[in-house]
Amino acid sequence: MPIASDKSTWTIALVGNPNTGKSTLFGALSGLAQRTGNYPGVTVEKKTGEVIHDGRRWLLVDLPGTYSLSPRSPDEMVTVDVLLGRRGDVPPPDVIVCVAAAGNLSRNLYLASQVLELGRPVVIALTMNDLAEAEGTKVDVEALARNLGVPVVPVQARRGEGLEALKDAVEKAGAGAAPASADVFPEEFRREVDGLAATMDGTPRYLVERLLLDAGSYVEEGLGLAGRERDALRSRLEAARARLVEVGWKTPDVETASRFAWVARATDGTVIHAGDRGPRVVDRVDWFLTHWFFGSLVLIGVLLLTFSAVFSWANVPMDWIDAGFASLGEWVEATLPEGPIRDLIVGGVVAGVGGVVIFLPQILILIGLLSILEECGYLARAAYLMDRIMVHVGLSGRSFIPLLSSFACAIPGVMATRTIEDRRDRLTTILIAPLMSCSARLPVYTLLIGAFIPARAYLDGWIQLQGLTLLGMYLVGVVVAAAMALILKRTLLRGGTPAFVMELPAYQWPSPFVVVRRMLDRAWDFLSNAGTIIFAVSVVMWGLLYYPRLSAEDMAPLAALQAQAEAEMEAAKSSGDEEAAAAAEAAVKEAEDHIAGAQQRQSILGRMGRWIEPAVRPLGWDWRLGAAALASFPAREVVVSTLGVIFDVGDEVEDENEQRLVQAVQSASWPDGRPLFTIPVALSVMVFFALCAQCVSTLAVIWRETGSWTWPAIAFAYMTGLAYIGALLTYQVGTRLFS
Repeated sequence: MPIASDKSTWTIALVGNPNTGKSTLFGALSGLAQRTGNYPGVTVEKKTGEVIHDGRRWLLVDLPGTYSLSPRSPDEMVTVDVLLGRRGDVPPPDVIVCVAAAGNLSRNLYLASQVLELGRPVVIALTMNDLAEAEGTKVDVEALARNLGVPVVPVQARRGEGLEALKDAVEKAGAGAAPASADVFPEEFRREVDGLAATMDGTPRYLVERLLLDAGSYVEEGLGLAGRERDALRSRLEAARARLVEVGWKTPDVETASRFAWVARATDGTVIHAGDRGPRVVDRVDWFLTHWFFGSLVLIGVLLLTFSAVFSWANVPMDWIDAGFASLGEWVEATLPEGPIRDLIVGGVVAGVGGVVIFLPQILILIGLLSILEECGYLARAAYLMDRIMVHVGLSGRSFIPLLSSFACAIPGVMATRTIEDRRDRLTTILIAPLMSCSARLPVYTLLIGAFIPARAYLDGWIQLQGLTLLGMYLVGVVVAAAMALILKRTLLRGGTPAFVMELPAYQWPSPFVVVRRMLDRAWDFLSNAGTIIFAVSVVMWGLLYYPRLSAEDMAPLAALQAQAEAEMEAAKSSGDEEAAAAAEAAVKEAEDHIAGAQQRQSILGRMGRWIEPAVRPLGWDWRLGAAALASFPAREVVVSTLGVIFDVGDEVEDENEQRLVQAVQSASWPDGRPLFTIPVALSVMVFFALCAQCVSTLAVIWRETGSWTWPAIAFAYMTGLAYIGALLTYQVGTRLFS
């Protein structure tokens, strides 16, 4: 290949097996100069960074962890295309750094043998030497480098050791010629590849090799093969495979046998193992953590701590953020004159930004804890433990943590699916994660359960009917999510449950740099991508709730009542009668609530509520509940405050106002005098909110994680349909049971 030394900027690609310390090495090399995104057209994450070495700029590309360069999915095809220089959004790599863990060298060098066939300069970064030596394994680095024919550099990225030596090796490799391709396959196989390559001008030899090894349709798709050209190629491939079988080589088995034989030759005399020292402490710990009973107890404890942290540790910073934006809103109200501009800034801009930023504590805490669990090696054990349960719904153990995280908030739960390698599993998990009842649904449950579910107790008070109802709402989401996972894996995301193959990583202390880096990356991703969508929708929803305004003539009676209440309040304060002043102040607040309620009923959203009333009547709802459901689309937790406005209680539903709202919904009625809320209606509303995708934040994050609006649209459509059907059945069946 052409020498890269005359280029001002080099592209350095990092590739390696999962759990080899590749991401840690990437962070140590690039520092803060990192960017995260998605490769165009696919869901695989794209991480790039910058390194300045000896006056030259490097573009560092961190490729997803993989055990092999045999593309079996579109995401894996991207990795191969990047290494071959076949993607327009990433320059061809000038040097490939292949990361290999010293304690598992044989498996890691399988991937290295494929990398060496790509015809580009290669440097092997040997990681986790200290852990290998602690287990009695020592690698002769110089002998290994001679056998491989490429530089091998030991590094301890967490401690910053070996980084300069690695940079020097990369610089030297980029300035020289590419190493000779690894002589892996038998002569008969190489001859067949040469013959096929001669008929496919411009196709990299490595991809021709993949086609002959029956790597699947993704290589054909990546090459743009179709029609007669594809059929002719398939015929030639079948003939070549038949000839290989005749001489004793069956594809794809020939690759496994050939590569591991090459690895055995490359590591011969370079890896020294200590004698058998009997069962290790690590083995006993693994047995305990993956045992169906003891491991489950540990997992429950870890999860209780994690979710306690997400729920409780985030409360204080969330309260600070809420108070900060409330103070900012009050300052704007006091500074600007009354009018639409002030209301837009307070109710649209400030509230919209606050609605985005307030999620940060939960995201940071959850991502931080998950990163610690992953870095220390426990998360892989938890996934292995839960795989035997998840497999029954068509998923693997990797889906467990993201789904469980979604009980706190679906946003970090969806973001946590990045640990799932299989594309179908990842999309399925993303699509069902919002069905887990997050904390935002809790205010709806507690309001309606407290107002309409009798406070009955059973078994001497150990079991409460209201508590059972709350548990039932959570179970609704779990049961429906399991059913949807089965349906999705058999229809839209058809495919069998992938074999859950995971190499349990070594136990080690988490790197604070890596943990903090991941927390900051995810926070920035959320603010810069999903946050902008959330903010825009919040402003739009404010406009729908604000316009059109009531005319001065229509407002006159309400304005007169407010003016009278304000005059009485001033008179009471002047007289020093505190009791009368408090009553007059409450009257002013009630008048303001009536005005706000009248304005929202007149708004576009209020009119939409009346327009959709025929559709929600079968659920037992009137236009007010329909309007509340529409208003809560940006975030379902606002349904309580929206009900407060619609029922003239106000949007600050706390303490006394909460009791007023309970009384208001209990006394609400249809025009003919029938009670609006009954037990079936309350259950119908709760089931609707348990299943509906009323959270623009989650939909925006789904768009961010999948790189397409198709999947958020699918999530919104199927969840809204499920919510309507569930609410309909709940009301209709409940009405007949309670009648």
